[in-house]
Amino acid sequence: MTDSASLRLASYNIQKCVGLDLRRQPRRTLQVVDRLGADIVVLQEADKRLPPRPAALPHFVLEEAGWQIADLGGAGSLGWHGNAVIWRGKAIALTGMGHLPLPGLESRGAVWVSFDTPLGPLRVVGMHLGLVGSYRYRQVRQLAQHCARMAPMPTVWAGDFNEWSRRPVLEPLAPEMRFLPPKPSFPALRPLGPLDRIAVGPGLRVAAHGVFEEQPAQIASDHLPVWADLVVG
Repeated sequence: MTDSASLRLASYNIQKCVGLDLRRQPRRTLQVVDRLGADIVVLQEADKRLPPRPAALPHFVLEEAGWQIADLGGAGSLGWHGNAVIWRGKAIALTGMGHLPLPGLESRGAVWVSFDTPLGPLRVVGMHLGLVGSYRYRQVRQLAQHCARMAPMPTVWAGDFNEWSRRPVLEPLAPEMRFLPPKPSFPALRPLGPLDRIAVGPGLRVAAHGVFEEQPAQIASDHLPVWADLVVG
């Protein structure tokens, strides 16, 4: 953990652990995850594409490195619709989790996981949104509606939003969430698009945030990870 008053959350589309060299290397992906210095990591494309969609980043690889895994997938998957949440540290305890179905032509879904943390209760929503703008915006609205029906809790959204625009196009769709200023994270070798994003709800603020560019991140996936240091406020 970064310090006693903050918690680092990161989001990383791991592209099924296939790097830009077209080699599937789960332990290289783990290197990037470990180097983020994060307490909680939200992953996208964490499972292989074809049923039964086994984990691309095997459970035992994560567990050997001290990571705990929210059991969102079953049947050997790491997550649901490729969305997974992992965490590390004795000061963080899982309190709940579930799935959030999303509308769209593509098969999409989001996940939520709640924790007790040094910051207090925290809900993390992980997502990988659609490629088509009209459906993507419907998905953001749906997520906002899902969260509004849940018990009040400081909430953070993180994932691959597939949104290229740097204009505030998502904010009106989820007015309770504050989206961090977008920073380019895709493609990894020469980032242009701010596809990977983090947003925080009431009760949270962000002390710092950025894009992780250290090797082997620039080759381990076509996305770079993004991170934010959360504090109460």
